[in-house]
Amino acid sequence: MPKEEYDNTDSGALFKNNRKEKETQPDMTGVLNVGGTDYRVSAWSNKSKKGDSYLSLKISVKDDAPF
Repeated sequence: MPKEEYDNTDSGALFKNNRKEKETQPDMTGVLNVGGTDYRVSAWSNKSKKGDSYLSLKISVKDDAPF
């Protein structure tokens, strides 16, 4: 029985960046698919002036280069 291919259209995932060496590097990285186009997502954990936690994101068109 052939393996069913997963449709990842309009979805994505972030993973902990285990290779982070500097504070300027993202805490999390992943890929997001929007309308059939893949984008790289980088996320940094931050705290607001009030002390609330949030993620700051950067999104760019995915190429073949590694993160």
